[in-house]
Amino acid sequence: MAHPQTLFPQTAFHGPSLLRRRRTTIGRVTAKAQLQKLKDTGRYACFSLRWQPAYGDRSRWPCPAPMYWDSDVAKWIEGACYLLAEEYDAEVDAAVRELADMIRGAQRDDGYLNTWFTIAQPEDRWSNIRDQHELYNAGHLIEAALAHSNYYKNNLLLEVLEKYVKYISTVIGPGPDQKHAYPGHPETELALLRLYTATGNTDAYELAKFFVEERGNQTGQEGLPYYDWERRQRGDSPWKRSDSYQMHDSNWYCQAHAPILEQKSVEGHAVRAMYLLTGVADLLCLDELGIKPYSQKSEYFDALSRLWNNMVDKKMYLTGGIGSMWQWEGFGIDYFLPQGSDEGGCYNETCASIGVIMLAERLLHLDLNSKYADIMELCLYNAVMTGLSLEGTEFTYVNQLASSEVDRNRREDWFDTSCCPPNVMRLFGCLGGYLWDYGSNGKDAYVNTHLYTTAKVTFEVEGQQIMLEQKSDWPWEGNVLFQLQAPTCTNVTLRLRIPSWARGEFTLTPSYKSAKVEKGYLVLPPAYASAHKAFSIQIGGFKPRFISPHPYTNQNTLTLARGPLIYCVEDVDNPWELDHFRNVGIRSDSQVTEKDEAIDQIGESYIALRSVGWIRKVDDRAESEPGLEPGSSLPQTAVAEEKELTFIPYYLRANRGGKGHMRVGLLRQ
Repeated sequence: MAHPQTLFPQTAFHGPSLLRRRRTTIGRVTAKAQLQKLKDTGRYACFSLRWQPAYGDRSRWPCPAPMYWDSDVAKWIEGACYLLAEEYDAEVDAAVRELADMIRGAQRDDGYLNTWFTIAQPEDRWSNIRDQHELYNAGHLIEAALAHSNYYKNNLLLEVLEKYVKYISTVIGPGPDQKHAYPGHPETELALLRLYTATGNTDAYELAKFFVEERGNQTGQEGLPYYDWERRQRGDSPWKRSDSYQMHDSNWYCQAHAPILEQKSVEGHAVRAMYLLTGVADLLCLDELGIKPYSQKSEYFDALSRLWNNMVDKKMYLTGGIGSMWQWEGFGIDYFLPQGSDEGGCYNETCASIGVIMLAERLLHLDLNSKYADIMELCLYNAVMTGLSLEGTEFTYVNQLASSEVDRNRREDWFDTSCCPPNVMRLFGCLGGYLWDYGSNGKDAYVNTHLYTTAKVTFEVEGQQIMLEQKSDWPWEGNVLFQLQAPTCTNVTLRLRIPSWARGEFTLTPSYKSAKVEKGYLVLPPAYASAHKAFSIQIGGFKPRFISPHPYTNQNTLTLARGPLIYCVEDVDNPWELDHFRNVGIRSDSQVTEKDEAIDQIGESYIALRSVGWIRKVDDRAESEPGLEPGSSLPQTAVAEEKELTFIPYYLRANRGGKGHMRVGLLRQ
């Protein structure tokens, strides 16, 4: 079994496309900009184990900022190795080599590897697994080591992390003298399973399986949930808790309120939930692909399906963002999806939607259903791509659907907790591995195409090469040209995703009357593939359309979409706006026109949408004395005037200056 992080070198982005442009910017600009930030903030030097002033600042509890530094460095190393595989850069290469040497030097004799607990709290190892990210950091270091090994063809980092995994396995596990713990911030699970897939390390597999199965055990350690037992060992009052814990026993924040098999809805911190479920899905993939049997595959797949459906149907924004609650960076109750903080929430962390993409990719191996790829595409082009500026040097952590005076539409060059910037970097570094999956059984081969762009994949079947190339101007138009090269003795089945927003509208050329669509994929059997080495598909859905949130959200709004792109309004194009478009509406039968536009100084071309909207005039209690009564029995709103509106793709927001006014959903008349 292979992962996108391993398969991506077999895909080449060989022609012009939006995705290629982003990857090039990240490789040539973002990687170095982030490297400089790592150096400026002290992160780069953390594995030297030298004391830095930041270690003495305990104003953030329970996680001082340097507690995450290992993971920030690890994600940068991972992304850098992916990008180096495509285009060499001497500065980036030298930094990776130096960091690898520092990491090797930072490991303790017993295998332990964590800079915070080595430098700042050496006596407190494993004392607060719930909050203090030891296992989370370990997971990202494992992923960095795998990327490093794949690129440099050595085990300089991998042997360090395998030693660390062996040590962790002596501390945590099911034994009577072990901690029956599991990561407070999941990530380690998926990293351990990737390590097992790459190396066959059984300690990694058993530890990951234990983490999955033990999570939420209400009697796990001496009759208590592990986190409660751990708190008592620290001597903490039950009322002493992080701001993100709304109640003293809020283990749902870490998805530990119940065993995974018993969880009815997706809860808590959104990134943690996605990384956890990705690890669960990967555990099942090992069984699905015949690598490692797992007796509870069916039960855990049912749980994954239940939680995925709850998330997409009731807790996901139209952009693919997840996490409506600022307080715990995560999920609220069903259908609570305010557009901005002045409405009560909307967090939508960039990392969370990256986690959705990772989970969707794994689920596609368990159930080839286009609904997963549709959400993967929605997140990629909207909730994730908006997280990086066009220049590649500024980022978003939070991705609201509406700005306000308190939270304007803007970007930052770095964050105190800077998980998102290197996460975007590593995703785009291995993006080729997400476009399709492929394989063979004897002389029978297949390619399942999940995402459209301009790219080609090359792989071998019984010593002979197969190449599938796609060319398109996606996401701007739906015509995709394919070229297949395969030996005549190989039977190749091709499956092409038909997005749900296309509403079944597609044209295959040359046509194939017997073609079937199975779970959202057009299936082209070997007879078609061998007879038509070159073919095309024209996918519909590229006319502007209005979409809206579920009625139960009480968001009576309309949003413009075109293909996979979600659109928004910004004050740059609508300079008359002074109040974040709060009083701007549109009708569902409004005519919408398109116009080709470009941001000249960057060379970024896009399709803008134009329509006519209206302005709501709010008569704020002109008829009564202030403070007299809540509400009113008289009409307080009226359509004051019509206004021309210009919409841009959501991913382009906060790139052209302006006053920071932006909104996705406009009032519906």
